[in-house]
Amino acid sequence: MSVMVGKELVPTATVKFFGAGTAACIADLITFPLDTVKVRLQIQGENVKVEGANATKYRGVFGTIATIVRTEGPRSLYNGLVAGLQRQMSFASVRIGLYDSMKQFYTRGTDSAGIVTRLMAGCTTGAMAVAFAQPTDVVKVRFQAEVRTGDCERRYNSTIDAYKSIARDEGVRGLWKGCMPNITRNAIVNCAELVTYDLIKELILKYDLMTDNLPCHFTAAFGAGFCTTVVASPVDVVKTRFMNSGAGQYSSAINCAFIMIKSEGPKALYKGFMPSFLRLGSWNIVMFVTYEQIKRGMTRAQQYWESPF
Repeated sequence: MSVMVGKELVPTATVKFFGAGTAACIADLITFPLDTVKVRLQIQGENVKVEGANATKYRGVFGTIATIVRTEGPRSLYNGLVAGLQRQMSFASVRIGLYDSMKQFYTRGTDSAGIVTRLMAGCTTGAMAVAFAQPTDVVKVRFQAEVRTGDCERRYNSTIDAYKSIARDEGVRGLWKGCMPNITRNAIVNCAELVTYDLIKELILKYDLMTDNLPCHFTAAFGAGFCTTVVASPVDVVKTRFMNSGAGQYSSAINCAFIMIKSEGPKALYKGFMPSFLRLGSWNIVMFVTYEQIKRGMTRAQQYWESPF
């Protein structure tokens, strides 16, 4: 059921749900190489420890891209894309698509949502999304972390094989490995990302700095991407390492964080910051701009369908 406001239709929860998933998939297709770079840089210290002098060394965003393309081929930048798209369709649909519905739930249907209500809504949808889509994230990280050179045996033959192998070798719980740090990370990400975007957009419109159009969405998305990267980077590094680790390598996510800080120093918590920012910033811009346009397009199509004349 759609709600009329003047001549405009307010997007329904269904439109937001599928619109968010679709927009997130488009954003992933464009920014996925930066996500692969981020993962490689985040686990680099761990690889040097395990593989010694033979470990591939990465330097910076563009240096890492060049190294991956030279040693593994350009297709390796998109390792784990299938799992990544599966993740976004299930994950973003919940955490972004249901955010407004959750705000209304906490405010009991009113439009006056304060900062605490927005934070609660962001934490709730972020945690729900992780609980639902965690296996896709584990598989995505495993594919992205794998260095494929020469005739080396591949860790997994396909995305389906990865799900089966992890469940067989590590138990079904292995598919939810790193679930708690991921819930923590995504509660932080959701709050920083959605609440910041919400507030920046609201302030821009309140003070008539821009109209509710592409430049406004671009500015709000860029600001949200930067704030999210600064706040969530330490948890993201721990989450990536823990999900990529073999059975028994770390006893818990906290143990993973302590070992990392002890062996590599506190700066290790911000490993891969630049690709994280480039990826999150560009991902936010593409996702939010696309999401706003999809919502608008689907709502107009629905309005035309309900009142063609």
